[in-house]
Amino acid sequence: MYKILKKETLAPKIKLVEVNAPEICAHAHPGQFVVLRMHERGERIPLTIADSDAKTGLLTMVFQEVGKSTTELGTLNEGDCIQDIVGPLGTPRDIEKLDCVVCVAGGVGVAPIYPEAKAYHRLGTRVISLIGAQTKDMLIFKDRMEQVSDEVYYSTDDGSFGHKGFVTEVLCDLLEKGLRPDEVIVIGPLLMMREASRVTAKFGVKTIVSLNAIMVDGTGMCGSCRVTVDGETKFSCVEGPAFDGHKVDFNELIARQRRFLAEEKLAMEHYLAGAGGCKCHQK
Repeated sequence: MYKILKKETLAPKIKLVEVNAPEICAHAHPGQFVVLRMHERGERIPLTIADSDAKTGLLTMVFQEVGKSTTELGTLNEGDCIQDIVGPLGTPRDIEKLDCVVCVAGGVGVAPIYPEAKAYHRLGTRVISLIGAQTKDMLIFKDRMEQVSDEVYYSTDDGSFGHKGFVTEVLCDLLEKGLRPDEVIVIGPLLMMREASRVTAKFGVKTIVSLNAIMVDGTGMCGSCRVTVDGETKFSCVEGPAFDGHKVDFNELIARQRRFLAEEKLAMEHYLAGAGGCKCHQK
């Protein structure tokens, strides 16, 4: 059991939870994730490691309440327990000192991009961060990203903060002005990662994306998270989640992400109606 030591609402429907998980933190690296299960009847939920501290054993996870399971997770409070957390999973990012990297984050994608930006910053790499959200209220991790970035550019869909429009427009503008980073890291919605990869391909800039494919076991056995990269099938849970953005078949992945929409809608309806309200996780 993992007791929630801290819970924070970062933005509407976006929550942060912190638990004591020393064994996971001792082996965690940027780019990895965990799979948690709230209780014995709970769904396995993959969450990227937003932060970890090997000395204190504190593991930080950020999630957005979208479906039934993440909505239920959002009801847990400090002192409540999560039954299982497995990790770290996935292939760690190979991070070494570079001259310049650009971190492009959309929505809740800023949480998983933070450990990578922090790792590059510690090595002395120039970090330029581009952070986008729908509105000013949906921007998260501002203080953390500013601490590990040399420059930060913000954008909101409605223009309530920073550039009015998409974060990919900011990326395109910087590249058109002559910026040539060693690497661009993109984490966020699939449509955003696809567009960012299209933009960087025009300028021949190396681009790494982190794919949020549907996962079940997180160990490569179920095959649910398979994606096509450079014409080959890859399992994003064990061979990713990071891949070359210029080689990912985003159209196929976007289609695959929609295959359980009907089931997800039904599960949410049952949960809200009280039919799926298992209380076995509560004290």
